[in-house]
Amino acid sequence: MIINTGGRTDTVQYYADWLLKRFREGYVLSRNPLFPNKVTRYELTPDKVDCVVFCSKNYAPIMPNLHEIIDKFNTYFHYTITAYGKDIEPGVPDIDESIETLVELSKIVGKQRVSWRYDPVLLTEKYTIERHFKTFERMAKKLAPHIDRCIFSFVEMYKKLEYNMPEIIMMSPNDAETLAKGLGCIAEKYGIFIQTCGTNGDFSRYGIHSSGCMTLDILGGANGVEFKKLKHKGMRNGCRCIESRDIGAYDTCMNGCKYCYANKNSRKAFENFKLHNPVSPLLLGNLKSEDTVIQGAQKTFLKE
Repeated sequence: MIINTGGRTDTVQYYADWLLKRFREGYVLSRNPLFPNKVTRYELTPDKVDCVVFCSKNYAPIMPNLHEIIDKFNTYFHYTITAYGKDIEPGVPDIDESIETLVELSKIVGKQRVSWRYDPVLLTEKYTIERHFKTFERMAKKLAPHIDRCIFSFVEMYKKLEYNMPEIIMMSPNDAETLAKGLGCIAEKYGIFIQTCGTNGDFSRYGIHSSGCMTLDILGGANGVEFKKLKHKGMRNGCRCIESRDIGAYDTCMNGCKYCYANKNSRKAFENFKLHNPVSPLLLGNLKSEDTVIQGAQKTFLKE
């Protein structure tokens, strides 16, 4: 099975000590977001976990001890660095600091295990198409020698986003086409493999690939292992990723990104952080008497 550490929250940035302790103790508990009294236990051992996939906007807190995980497990790292500032991503380090951290991460884990996520791509009066191109090229020039690929997606316009970001400008099909063409051209200039994920539409004419960001081919190639040929069900519409198990929790990320889908609101995340117990097997709180714990299915995807 694939363990996902960063789909529901930025575990690496805010809960690094907890995450490291879970791997040291060899198991983790995950509360069902729809049925809170149902808790699943996953074994965090090399014989039960095919690959650990990370996604974060700041790997600095975990890098001094990252060897504890990469020495034992197959791993892959998604590093999100966008064009936005504190007005949209208040808890995220600035671009230059993020670039420096990614470069250091790449030195530790190897460039074949690091993807740069430039997503979601959205438009406001401040963050125009032209600004995206200028910022993306500045980053691409510095990051190209240190990454496996670049992944981008266009923002999904859901109701919560319209409330949280009234300044957002609806992206037209022509805007998306222009952005895809420009990003593809810049990526080609610096020799970067670029792809979409979670975005419908064919932009292959601009050198943009459409495969998922977490496929068995990507994970296997990065770690020198061979997986079975399995169907990738994806996590949502337009997604072509292999299924994984997320050990985080919603409403716990304090990055405060306005476009975030995992938090109801940023205030809730700070309230929930007070419930975090670094020694608990759960990200938030502790087991309760009314909880039911089941053993999660952990079938391997590795080829015999």
